[in-house]
Amino acid sequence: MKRALLLLAACIPLLLLEGCASLDALPSPFRRTPPRPGRTSLGSQLVIVPTKAIGNVLIVEAKGDRFGPYHFLVDTGSSVTLVTPALAKRYASKDAPPADAPRVRVLSADGQTTELAPTTLRQLELGQARFDDVFALIYDCTALSAHLGVKIDGILGFPLFRETLLTLDYPHGRVLLQSTRSLAAIPGTAIPLHDASKTPLISVRLGDRTFVALIDSGSDAPLSLNPIGLNPPFASAPRAGATVGTLTGERPQHIGRLAETLTIGDHRLARPIVDLTDELSALGGEILKNFSVTFDQEHDRVYFHRDTYDTIVAPPRRSAGVSFNKTPAYWRIAGVVPGSPADAAEIKLGDLVTHLNGEPVAKWDLNRYEQLLTTAQQVSFRFLEGVHEKVKDVPVFDLVP
Repeated sequence: MKRALLLLAACIPLLLLEGCASLDALPSPFRRTPPRPGRTSLGSQLVIVPTKAIGNVLIVEAKGDRFGPYHFLVDTGSSVTLVTPALAKRYASKDAPPADAPRVRVLSADGQTTELAPTTLRQLELGQARFDDVFALIYDCTALSAHLGVKIDGILGFPLFRETLLTLDYPHGRVLLQSTRSLAAIPGTAIPLHDASKTPLISVRLGDRTFVALIDSGSDAPLSLNPIGLNPPFASAPRAGATVGTLTGERPQHIGRLAETLTIGDHRLARPIVDLTDELSALGGEILKNFSVTFDQEHDRVYFHRDTYDTIVAPPRRSAGVSFNKTPAYWRIAGVVPGSPADAAEIKLGDLVTHLNGEPVAKWDLNRYEQLLTTAQQVSFRFLEGVHEKVKDVPVFDLVP
């Protein structure tokens, strides 16, 4: 199968950011056009799919059988759809590749590659939208589900929506699907897509310099910035941040605040927070959440809409200085920010947290923990040490002022 040779840019979810998962997607060199979707049909002129925002990513619910409903993360930064082994087995079409079919090589966010088995789903339904013969790769979403606090059955990549107008309406918590033949005016500023392989790459400006960025709804990070050639000045110098997990390993975050304005179409973001990368720059969910974003793949353009043109200002990034791998019973420390209060409290990699502020970690989903960090002066962590437990009160601080 030729697909075995195709280097795909799957948005493999990242699991370890404190407060919000960094669900990075970094593209391959895009040597070939991603596989086209199968048949797409809409039951009405406008299909509205409610979403649940967890962190800064959008989760949609799909129709299912007695095992459903199913939950999917919408990821414009991925050039392929990913589904769990259980879903692949349950919905595989009769023409799906056999179990011994060659695997597809996938590029992870840390630049490493792995291989995933291909499949074809006979159908997938989002409200009144139906997608038939969906090409997908099989990926275990167990760790992602634990981190987000909801069972995730897959990740919907950008090519799935090739035959529709896709709108990610962050302010109203919904996904809109329309026919590409719709005559309705699309609100917002139109920006051309750069890539002929139907990848959502656009030009944005930093100060007076222009660079290309991926629109990556699968990442709840802010601006992931490759600084090469831009030499950006910083209002808050980059420093070590959370530990970020990728498909093939972990990497330390390097985070700061720029001193210049980021411009997307007619919209301005003053002194944005950035996560520095040596891969392609990307606009993550922390930026996208301010907009309703419509992708018109047929005409190679995207629209950014906001009710106001007021300059967007990002608040300080607050942190307790620790990152986690999560399970229902405990959160394992996956990273400690050097020089942070957590570091001073001698919290170590591998330590097990059983309670936050006196409550079991099972009661703390991602959104609730994020909200805690925005308001609390300290967080009380209860650690399991052998058969005993020990409480450490850790101050919350401005990781990025």
